[in-house]
Amino acid sequence: MNPQTPPSAPPPKGSILATVRAVLWGFLGIRRNADYQKDIARLNPLHVLAVGAALGLAFVLVLILIVLWVTG
Repeated sequence: MNPQTPPSAPPPKGSILATVRAVLWGFLGIRRNADYQKDIARLNPLHVLAVGAALGLAFVLVLILIVLWVTG
C-alpha cells in the first residue's frame, strides 16, 4: 500500500428498502447488469435471503387467500 493514498472507505451499506427493491426486481427477472453489480457490492446476502423468503411466503399466502375467496 502506498503511504500517500488513504485507505479506501468501505462500500455504503444498502437499506432495507434497497434490499426489498432488489428482491422484487429479482422476482420479476428483469435487472440491468450494472444494477446487479451495485447490489452485490452493497447488500448483505443474509438480508437478501431473509427478505426473499418473507416476500415469497407473502406471495404464496396471497395466492391461497385469493383461491379461498374465489372458491368460498
